[in-house]
Amino acid sequence: MKPRSNMLTVMVTATLSLVVTAFSCTKPNEAFAPSSDNNTAAAKDVSAAAVNSTWSVNWDNRTTGTYSSADANTDFGNISGWNASRAYISNGSCRITLLKNALSGAGGLIGNIDVADGEAYEMDYDIRFHSQFDWSRGGKVGFGFLVGEGNTGGDPGWDGNGGSLRLMWYSSGPGRVYFQPYVYYKDQPGDFGDTFGKSYPATGSLNKGQTYHVHLYIKSNTGSNKNGHVQIVIDGTVVLDTDIRWTTNDSQRLIKKVAFHTFRGGSQTYWQSDTDGYIYYDNLTVHKIN
Repeated sequence: MKPRSNMLTVMVTATLSLVVTAFSCTKPNEAFAPSSDNNTAAAKDVSAAAVNSTWSVNWDNRTTGTYSSADANTDFGNISGWNASRAYISNGSCRITLLKNALSGAGGLIGNIDVADGEAYEMDYDIRFHSQFDWSRGGKVGFGFLVGEGNTGGDPGWDGNGGSLRLMWYSSGPGRVYFQPYVYYKDQPGDFGDTFGKSYPATGSLNKGQTYHVHLYIKSNTGSNKNGHVQIVIDGTVVLDTDIRWTTNDSQRLIKKVAFHTFRGGSQTYWQSDTDGYIYYDNLTVHKIN
């Protein structure tokens, strides 16, 4: 017969083993479910977005007022580039301010959210321009994805180390304002994002005060193959749906971040507006497919 102390040691060891096993088998999205309530960011030691396969934010439970960095980190997980002076909760929506006479990050918001590296992602969100919004020439808008090094800002993806999928709004003249793709990838034809000659709506113009629903799908390619994919669907209309070669460096082939970019520009002054502008977002869902 084993001594009593040895038996106790065995029982404690077995119990600890069961506890460790139980925690190791817990799915990440069960252990770190994202929250859109008013929990503090300090309660989250690990980025929810970085471990969840699906997460969503709709801001319904947030109080109208400034959308702080702590609030943003609670809702999104680890987000860099947040500027609380330009982010506001307005009746259950996220409102981003575009400052007058300013472009890019100096006038808007360029946030990047860490997510689990993946081969394929999809997302949905709603977007609305304020009823008095000045279209000016256009700008980058909404949520998107960053691949590998996440090329943007006139840094083409020609070296095969990264790319990005985003949207723009663009005004080509009186009565014609539209969304268009804005994509950086290995084979892009110019220094700046490729629009593929696509727009939504195909004719006519976007309407101020109207809510639009955006769906994005992205799949990374392998090696030098053109077996990646990009799809943009707005209000049920397929705007872009094509195979693509994002990268040629397999160590940089995965989708690494969700982009939240909202700003005017371009870099020339004609992209500016002489009034502050507001863009509203709601019902964001991000899903890691694999």
